[in-house]
Parts: sequence; structure tokens; C-alpha cells
Amino acid sequence: MEFNEKDIIVRRANKTVYKVGNEVIKVSAPEHPKTGVFNEALITSYIESFGVPAAKVLYVKEFDGCWGLGLEYIEGQTLAEKMQNEPENLEANLEKFVDIQLEVNSFRAIGLRNTFPKRTEEINALDIDPSIKWELLQRLAGMKRHTKLCHGDFVPSNIILTPDGGYKVIDWAHATSGNAGADAALTYLQFTLEDQDLADKYLKLYSRKSNTAIQYVQKWMPIVAAGQLHKAKSEEEKALLEKWISVAEYQ
Repeated sequence: MEFNEKDIIVRRANKTVYKVGNEVIKVSAPEHPKTGVFNEALITSYIESFGVPAAKVLYVKEFDGCWGLGLEYIEGQTLAEKMQNEPENLEANLEKFVDIQLEVNSFRAIGLRNTFPKRTEEINALDIDPSIKWELLQRLAGMKRHTKLCHGDFVPSNIILTPDGGYKVIDWAHATSGNAGADAALTYLQFTLEDQDLADKYLKLYSRKSNTAIQYVQKWMPIVAAGQLHKAKSEEEKALLEKWISVAEYQ
């Protein structure tokens, strides 16, 4: 199969996403491991089996030395686009976002990797002060262990609103079984990188609708920030993540 520039939906350093007919094909860079593509296919297949509204896996295939994941194309607009185009409806759209997140977290993710060993590995891999690393690991060990479905990158751009009034959640590569508070903390962190005011509104709304104390979500912040540090796209983002990680030293 030959891909055209006009078919590109998203281009990133490690992958290019194409729309070809009724398929979305995520083609990884040549250096991206084959196992990573198969792992994303496996995770997404689990998501399907749980009954979560998500794009169906169609195949895993090699394209000129690069491995690709084929998924069904979902017609609609992302919630991020809707929020951008309707600033007057920010509150309602943010509430819809939180409602969808709570629906996703309501699924039990039996079969997926648990968040705790993943976070432990991420913290241990950090090149930071040993005392801060110890604080992070102690904090993680003290958190409650759950088996809720955690997306791992739950942001408005990963929600597609369909013409029938429903929704589909995409990009499940980082999904785990674990504590929903960690997923909310990561969402809050992603919002802070773009708009602190929106991040604060999200956290207050999530706290109210989920009956979860804001302080509980904040306890997860240093832990999830540690996991994001190696993904920092700029010095500004890296500085923010390091700021959150260092909080563990003083609490």
C-alpha cells in the first residue's frame, strides 16, 4: 500500500497516522519496536472486549519496513475541536468530558497491566536525587490499588463525538488497570501544560462529579509527573514536570 501526503491526519516523531478509506492506519517510525505496535493492538482489543466505545482493531501489518496498526475510522469531531469552536459552551463541554472519563473509569480492566508496576519502573528509571526518588516510591506504595480502566492519556483530542450523539475514545496505547485518581491527575497535568485556568476548572468539576477530594488527585501528581518526564517536548514542559516531582520532597 502506498500512502499519500493528503491522507495524513497526524504526523509525530515516532509515527504517522493516515486515513485510507474507512481505515485509520498508524504507521510507526522504522526504529519503533514491532512489539510496541502489537502491544497497542492487544490493549485496544482488550478495550473492545470490555465494551468500551472505541475504534475496532482491524490488523497489524508491515509497510515498507515500518509496522502499522489498522483501526476503523470513526466519523465525527473531537471534543477538543468542539471546545475550541464553542468557547461560549466551555462549561457544558468540560462537563461532558468529565462524564465520559467517569464512564471509562467505571469499567474493570481485568487483563491489562496494572498501573503500580508501570509507575514503579518509570520512577526507578529517573536520573534524579535518590531522596526524591525514595519519596516518590513511598508515596506510590501508599496509594490504594484498584482495577479500574485508566486511559493513560485522557484528553479532549482523544474523544470523538459521533453524529448519532455518542462518542468513541481513541489512542489506548498507554491504558492500564489501576486507580482512577492517577488518570485524573494525568489529565490535570496535561491541561496545565496548555491552560492553567482550564486545568483548575477541570479538577474542581472532576472532584465534585466523582466525589473525590482534590487533595487525593493532587497526591498522584508527583507520581504521574515522574512518568511523563522522559516525554517532555520542551524545556518549559520539563521544568513544570520537575516542579511537580519535587513536591514529593516536602509533603
